[in-house]
Amino acid sequence: MNTNIIQIKRALISVSDKTGIVDFARELLSLGVEIISTGGTFKSLSEAGIKTIEISDFTDFPEMMDGRVKTLHPLVHAGILGLRDKHAEQAKKQNVKWIDLVVCNLYPFAQTISKPNVTEEEAIENIDIGGPTMIRGSAKNVGWVGVVVDFNDYTLLLEELKAQNGLTYETRRKLSAKAFNHTANYDAVIDNFFNNDKFPATLNLTYNKFYDLRYGENPHQKGCVYKEPNNNDCNILNAKIIQGKQLSFNNINDADGALATLKEFEVPACVVVKHANPCGTAIGNDISEVFKQSYNADALSAFGGIIAINRTCNKNIAEEIVKVFAEIVLAPDYEPEALEILAKKKNLRVLELGKITPLKHGLEFKYVDGGLLLQDSDTKAVDRKEIKVVTNRQPSEGELNDMMFAWKVMKHIKSNGILIAKNNTTIGVGAGQVSRVDAVDMAIKKSGDKITGSILASDAFFPFRDSIDKIAKTGIKAIIQPGGSIKDREVIDACNEHGIAMAFTGVRCFKH
Repeated sequence: MNTNIIQIKRALISVSDKTGIVDFARELLSLGVEIISTGGTFKSLSEAGIKTIEISDFTDFPEMMDGRVKTLHPLVHAGILGLRDKHAEQAKKQNVKWIDLVVCNLYPFAQTISKPNVTEEEAIENIDIGGPTMIRGSAKNVGWVGVVVDFNDYTLLLEELKAQNGLTYETRRKLSAKAFNHTANYDAVIDNFFNNDKFPATLNLTYNKFYDLRYGENPHQKGCVYKEPNNNDCNILNAKIIQGKQLSFNNINDADGALATLKEFEVPACVVVKHANPCGTAIGNDISEVFKQSYNADALSAFGGIIAINRTCNKNIAEEIVKVFAEIVLAPDYEPEALEILAKKKNLRVLELGKITPLKHGLEFKYVDGGLLLQDSDTKAVDRKEIKVVTNRQPSEGELNDMMFAWKVMKHIKSNGILIAKNNTTIGVGAGQVSRVDAVDMAIKKSGDKITGSILASDAFFPFRDSIDKIAKTGIKAIIQPGGSIKDREVIDACNEHGIAMAFTGVRCFKH
């Protein structure tokens, strides 16, 4: 392996994204580098007055088949792949000229498939063949060849060429690693486009680095956030930061949970999240009132939390927010006066979401030691017509409304989870407990004196009647839960004894 500095005497340039390429090529030319180029790159450089050799002249073979075949030629790949200290005689015999630098980026496949109504034919035409072959060849021959796939590296490369009169092995190796990452990413996007199997035999994931985080969940953990390429959906990473510094690891995680809960509702809604759990959620007709109800549902837990609303943040809401300590505010947009008021809190992060779209069916990933768990995202909506009342007492219309509201929020509370709601507002949440009865105790305690006339939702069935006996002493009049326990009869009988209405959803909503 050659680890010495190599001189760059000949470069092959073939780029789809031509950002900065004219200035870069001009600098190479001034350093005495001979330039070979292809198709559109040749045209751009020639029109800029940069002397370049067209690939067909270099190979003495025409570009053909609408450009599908241009660099797939032995003179190109022998020039890239040949070991200068081992294959010199063969190269001379076959008239192979060494190519010391390959500058290449690929057809925009990811951008193409992100367009609405893109056809499969159009997608296929944007699968690059010659480019990945050249990139991989030059990245493999790292001892003798440099490869550049990112226009952000042009300056680095030129600076080193001028300072070192060549490229160091350390730089070539970094560029080589980046090149292999580039082609792996490219192939993964193509694989995911063509593979219709939700759970394929081999799973290839591709995400682009968005930014480094100050730290991870705790200060002693390093952290970084990656973004799904060409995802233009309404999500936290696409939100516009109007005010405040970059989001932290925990900010992103909590804000994502807040937005997911918010997406459950089309009517005016507000969600307050703390440590990834909704501690206060409300819906109604007036967003200002909804905000107050949501925040006051558990103002103690809301301290330092995330506030998310699905309507324009107005002056009234902003005036209330600056009275409390919040980390982040999320809204589709903001009234100018509201932004002026929020600006008084310099450390408050203010994010503009744009149009909030409904929950989108997708896949959820969870890393475990040695592997990866993959599942459908829980976008299951329970319709009122689907629930089954199993008790003698029938829930009232208001209780049914609260049940349906509560179930939508329940899906986003960590299990074991219990939620108590009243008048389309959460009043007590018991989240992440190791026993269901403990979750019941916590939710009851959180509800305080507001509990009379409320309903209770449970993310899974009650295994025993002990929780029902506790609930009966509080003034809760209706329960919604999945059902399905071998003790269902015992639980139903307990509800009948206490005059509590109970409905089964037939659907569990664990969230761990």
